[in-house]
Amino acid sequence: MTGQPDEVNVLGGVLEPCGTDPVTGYFRDGSCRCGSEDIGLHAVCAVMTEEFLAHQQAVGNDLSTPRPEYAFAGLHPGDRWCVVAARWLQAYADGFAAPVVLAATNQRALEIVPLRALEEHSVDVPGDPGSLL
Repeated sequence: MTGQPDEVNVLGGVLEPCGTDPVTGYFRDGSCRCGSEDIGLHAVCAVMTEEFLAHQQAVGNDLSTPRPEYAFAGLHPGDRWCVVAARWLQAYADGFAAPVVLAATNQRALEIVPLRALEEHSVDVPGDPGSLL
């Protein structure tokens, strides 16, 4: 998978893909590219958890229920999805933040979410996995 050269991630590098099963992103291209059209800022590449999905449903953002009219099958724990930055921050404040893939999270998320909060929930694997030892 190659990154998106026109937008950068929160680490200042090439924006990596977020997910293709299901295909995520405002543009449904697997990336958290925002462009100027995405006023909702679908910028945070999050890994869905039961707790995050339940929280989102409770606050009126149902990401679990299939919506065939929008070709949306509904999300499940483990799915990677570009979530609206303000919604992720709301879940963070309420104690239900989903894990985040920093390399695939658009730098524009920092307009709303502090980098420190994203880093607290990062699940990125370093370029050199040996550094984890």
